[in-house]
Amino acid sequence: MVSDELWSLIEPLLPEPGPKLVAGRPRVPDRQALCGILFVLHTGIQWEYLPQELGFGSGMTCWRRLAAWSEAGVWDQLHVVLLKKLRSAKQLDWSRAVIDSSHVRAARRGPKSGPSPVDRARPGSKHHVLTDGQGVPLAVSLTGGNRNDVSQLLPLLDKVPPVAGVVGRPRRRPDMLFADRGYDHDKYRLLLRERGQPHGSGLGIFRWVVERTISWLHGFRRLRIRWERRDDIHEAFLGLATCLITHRHVQRLC
Repeated sequence: MVSDELWSLIEPLLPEPGPKLVAGRPRVPDRQALCGILFVLHTGIQWEYLPQELGFGSGMTCWRRLAAWSEAGVWDQLHVVLLKKLRSAKQLDWSRAVIDSSHVRAARRGPKSGPSPVDRARPGSKHHVLTDGQGVPLAVSLTGGNRNDVSQLLPLLDKVPPVAGVVGRPRRRPDMLFADRGYDHDKYRLLLRERGQPHGSGLGIFRWVVERTISWLHGFRRLRIRWERRDDIHEAFLGLATCLITHRHVQRLC
C-alpha cells in the first residue's frame, strides 16, 4: 500500500522514535504502521478492528503513530515537498484558485463540530478545500458544520504554503480566486482586492475542479463520516488524504 517512491518521500520527514519505556515486543516498523493507517483511511474500518494478521500492528499503535506524526507536521511538510515537485515541472496553475466546502456528518460531538444546517441540526463538520486551476489541493481545513463558508475564505488562503521549485521567490498566492455565492460578500471582496486578488464569480467552467477534488477526498471512506471526537485526528486523516491526492498528480509526471 506504500510504494517505494512514496516511502522515500515520507521516511525522512518522520520524527525519531523515543526510547521504549517498557521492555516487551519490538517496535512496529514505521512503514508497516503507515500501511495500517492507510488501511483505515481507505476502508473506514474502526481502529479496534484493524486486522493485525496483515502485519500493521494494533489499531492503538497505528493511532498513536498517526497522532505523533501529525503533531510533528509530517503531512504539512510532505504536502510542500509534493507541491514543489509540481511547480518544478510547471504543473501548478497559479492563474486561478477555486474554493469550496462540503458537509460531513459527525458521529459524535467534539471540537470543530456543530449543528449542521443541511442535516436537521445534527452534529456535523465541514471540509474546506482550496485548489489550483487544475484541482491540485493547495490547502484544506476543518470547521464545525454551522460555520459560514465565507468565514474561512481568508484563513484558507493564508494556509497555502510558500512553494519553491523554480528560480525566484516561493509562491503562495494565485492570480484570481473563484468561489460560489456562499463566499460573495462585499467585505471579503474588498479584502481580496487589497491583496491584489480579484474575487471570481463562481462560474461552473472553473469551479468543477474543486468539486472533483472534494469527491476524491471523500473517496477515502474514513472522511465520509467524522468518527473521531478529537479534531486533530480527523485533521490528520484529512492532511494525509490531501498528500495522497497531490502525489497522484506528481505520479503523472513520470
